[in-house]
Amino acid sequence: MPKNVFGCKRLCVDTGYYETFNRDNVKLVDLNEHPLEGFTANGLMVGSQELSVDAVVFATGFDAMTGALNKIDITGRNGQTLRDAWSAGPVNFLGLGVNGFPNLFTITGPGSPSVLTNMLVSIQHHVEWITECFSYLRKQQHKTIEVTQGAQEAWVKHVNSVAGATLYQSCNSWYLGANVPGKPRLFMPLPGFPSYVEKCSQVAATNYEGFSLNR
Repeated sequence: MPKNVFGCKRLCVDTGYYETFNRDNVKLVDLNEHPLEGFTANGLMVGSQELSVDAVVFATGFDAMTGALNKIDITGRNGQTLRDAWSAGPVNFLGLGVNGFPNLFTITGPGSPSVLTNMLVSIQHHVEWITECFSYLRKQQHKTIEVTQGAQEAWVKHVNSVAGATLYQSCNSWYLGANVPGKPRLFMPLPGFPSYVEKCSQVAATNYEGFSLNR
């Protein structure tokens, strides 16, 4: 049974989830009480007891939202890397662009609803928004678009404010980067998809307020 505050992590609500653990041929081991010690020729050593198994499925977690981007050598103005710009946690505007990185768009990145939504819907929304932005830039003959520092700072504060009103920050989770040693603890996705879509539409309707456009 989860020991964290109900709702601060994804809920175990799949059909038959708890029923599976109550089957006679299933044994559930709490690694908090009986730590995993290592592998043997036949299986695993758990709490000084050997468990014989046919297969082991590794579920070790992942570096969510920033890990994939930080593994790419993305370099912006004055030689600054995105990895360095995000050293204290990801900063951006709308989860779409980062100050100091002109013409760079991130799809369902930190600062957007992303993993708190149906991902296909969020991806489609971002791709369509970026496509319309490209069309506008070409029509107006702009060559660069870059998030302003002020818009970025205001957006980071907004994301933290919205997340602070939820239960998400009440426990350690990969939403906060808690599963990666040394990763800054910062709630990365933005709760609330409809209001986010409205904000993105407003930015586009005001000729991309919050971005600096240059010919």
